[in-house]
Amino acid sequence: MNTLTVAVAQDLLFLILLAAAVIWLFLPRQDKMGLAVQAIVSLVVMVVLIKLAAAIHTDPRPFVVDPSIKPLFPHPGDNGFPSDHTALGVTVALLVMIYRRWLGAVLLAAAIVVGAARMAAHVHHGQDIVAGMLIAVVAVGIASAAWRWVGPRMPRRLTEPNSAAQK
Repeated sequence: MNTLTVAVAQDLLFLILLAAAVIWLFLPRQDKMGLAVQAIVSLVVMVVLIKLAAAIHTDPRPFVVDPSIKPLFPHPGDNGFPSDHTALGVTVALLVMIYRRWLGAVLLAAAIVVGAARMAAHVHHGQDIVAGMLIAVVAVGIASAAWRWVGPRMPRRLTEPNSAAQK
């Protein structure tokens, strides 16, 4: 069971990212542009919010608080707040959910499982996971609002297929 927990805690995030990339490949051009722009903005906002949250609040990892707890994989004893793995997974899942609701929901469930596995592996507390999720929601919300404002103002040749060929 520990092997599965470690694999999920460390590797499932890569599968979420890979799945999102494959989903992006099959989107229409306009949606590809929208998802790409929102992903860049979301990731920048997410990183800034993670750094800000970590500067404001410190939450020592479970194995630091209680030395009798051993993490299931080697991990530095740094500030565990917020969970960047959970923030990234949820951010990607929410972005995919904007364009493909069901696939995004599956990725969201996987991202939540990543957070739970990191708690089970004794490298995060529950508040670290919840904070990562909230940061993702805020980051995607900001990026989505920005795209709804900027997207319609983009040159048509960037967002519509064959618009250059029609001229």
